[in-house]
Amino acid sequence: MISQSYRRGFSAAEKTELWDRWQRGESLKAIGRAFGKPSSSIYFQVAPHGGIRPAPRRRSRLALTLSEREEISRGIAAHRSARSMARLLGHSPSTVSREISRNGGYDRYRAARADEKAWVRARRPKRCKLAHNPRLRQAVARKLRSNWSPEQIAGWLKRAYPADEFDRVSHETIYRSLFVQARGVLKKELLGHLRSKRTIRRSKRAGLNGDRRGQIKDIVSIRERPAAIEDRAVPGHWEGDLLSGSKNSYIATLVERHTRYVTLAKVTNKDTQTVVSALIKQAKRLPDELYKSLTWDRGKELADHRRFTLATDIEVYFCDPQSPWQRGSNENTNGLLRQYFPKGTDLSVYSQTHLNKVARQLNERPRKTLQFETPAERFNACVASTG
Repeated sequence: MISQSYRRGFSAAEKTELWDRWQRGESLKAIGRAFGKPSSSIYFQVAPHGGIRPAPRRRSRLALTLSEREEISRGIAAHRSARSMARLLGHSPSTVSREISRNGGYDRYRAARADEKAWVRARRPKRCKLAHNPRLRQAVARKLRSNWSPEQIAGWLKRAYPADEFDRVSHETIYRSLFVQARGVLKKELLGHLRSKRTIRRSKRAGLNGDRRGQIKDIVSIRERPAAIEDRAVPGHWEGDLLSGSKNSYIATLVERHTRYVTLAKVTNKDTQTVVSALIKQAKRLPDELYKSLTWDRGKELADHRRFTLATDIEVYFCDPQSPWQRGSNENTNGLLRQYFPKGTDLSVYSQTHLNKVARQLNERPRKTLQFETPAERFNACVASTG
């Protein structure tokens, strides 16, 4: 027998709590357990809104209230004119006349029913800016197909059209147009170009899981890293990790902390000999002035870090266990790379030439943290300054 809690819907208070939990980053299953309902019940509450909490509904300050409609009903019973009722209520005669005519006329006007119908009419979705501006809509769609994020698109538009509000749009509007398909503005297939392939938007608070790794000898802790590296003021300090795929395939990913410039290196295996050799080869392609340190996690693929330092004169620092946020730029980049290499992809099939092409695309995307300049622009400026 199905539980009664599964049968009944959600009260207004429960919907408020549901959205509170969703925005805190709780999973569908966790929310379902809290309400004694299957996760599918929670999904059907959030999915129609694309995972974006609907704004609370409020009456317009210009709209007639229920008490004003009741006053109109009494005025009709007393055979008063629309003009005299309007004068009493402080509204225009046309407002009162229209209210009466659209709700049954003088013979069948009912205040409560008229108020309910007005509330329903007010729920009509408002068209967003992208619906009114085809040129802006096409520009946004074009950048999405180039795998730009909504935030990057919004920042680029702000730089490109600083004085023209009509040709700019917020990243939230782009997200809403993608996830809430009822708007019918941006095509659903553009969702496939987002970093996450979800069909509903998750909260930013949905957490990261730590990665348990083994021990490495003679490590230099990130806590010993100089302050000049920590504040990102000086270029030449990198973060790195391995991006994993199916069939034990990997790519070495490196991000320069000051400019967010990305380089990718093909590795044929995860063993430390292979990875360190690939990193040495990659390091020799960069100016010495722009490669002074490397911060890595506790992965055993860099167990032979001393060989890397001896070959390149680059110091290696290791993060604390289960602390991916200590190399946040690299973690973020690995997330961006999943647009090109989804989980389960065999990474061994990609050549170094293809990896260079992907890195170039990432480096030509504007970044919010760089005031929507691109990593390539920042890095090239650093190269030029080295002479």
